[in-house]
Amino acid sequence: MKRVVVGTDIEGVAGVVSMEDQSRNTGRYHDHAKRLATAEVNAAVDGLLDAGVEDILVIDGHGPGGLWFEDIHEAAQLLHGRPGAPRSVRDPILAEYDACVMIGQHAMAGIATSNQNHTQNSREIDYYKLNGQLIGEIAQFGLYNGDLGLPLIFLSGEEAACREAEDLIPNIVTTCVKKGLSRGSAISLSAQASRKKIRAGIKQAVENHHANPIPPLVWEGPFTLEKRFHFTDVTDGAANQLDAERVDGQTIRFQHTEIRKIIYR
Repeated sequence: MKRVVVGTDIEGVAGVVSMEDQSRNTGRYHDHAKRLATAEVNAAVDGLLDAGVEDILVIDGHGPGGLWFEDIHEAAQLLHGRPGAPRSVRDPILAEYDACVMIGQHAMAGIATSNQNHTQNSREIDYYKLNGQLIGEIAQFGLYNGDLGLPLIFLSGEEAACREAEDLIPNIVTTCVKKGLSRGSAISLSAQASRKKIRAGIKQAVENHHANPIPPLVWEGPFTLEKRFHFTDVTDGAANQLDAERVDGQTIRFQHTEIRKIIYR
């Protein structure tokens, strides 16, 4: 395995505990949080290099952007920018890689002790359900890339996110860098300790995958995606999307046979 995609987020990074002050681009400490996230990504890159990976593509997956470009590891390339390129453009690039990992991840919306728990837009969305099962951003990333043939072999982030990943993917290696106490508080490892753990954990993940390959995350279709919002006016707008079915005042539903056409609706 020589080529790895690194998906990133900011809410699961050690030291980043406040949605308002750190994770949102209007927050007074957002730039500092981006530097913390970038340092964890760089630790992951070092671990991948230690394991013999040669081509590393980092995807800035945080909504408004969550990485500090000038500090990105020299051995990595960065896929970034908003709005993102069409998936028809991105997918052929991603499909050339061998596996994917996630850095800085949080748990899905509604997990009471999970620091900054949410799924996609934290201001608007109550939950996502796929074929009746609650899912978060870990399942979205894993299933999308799994359909491209990329197994999800490693995840770092908040403790509840690690448990979420382990429930989805047997034998995935996870590295917990903070323990959530509530949506707004957590116990973080030091910055230095979190980076050391990520570097060692991701190297172990590659080695484990060589010995006992993890298959791509694939669920059997067809697929029904249910998306519930906090407010009816947001649902009004979402209900106007092509193929959207309104279930009730706060919920819409999409159906499709292809996971990549539905998982990020």
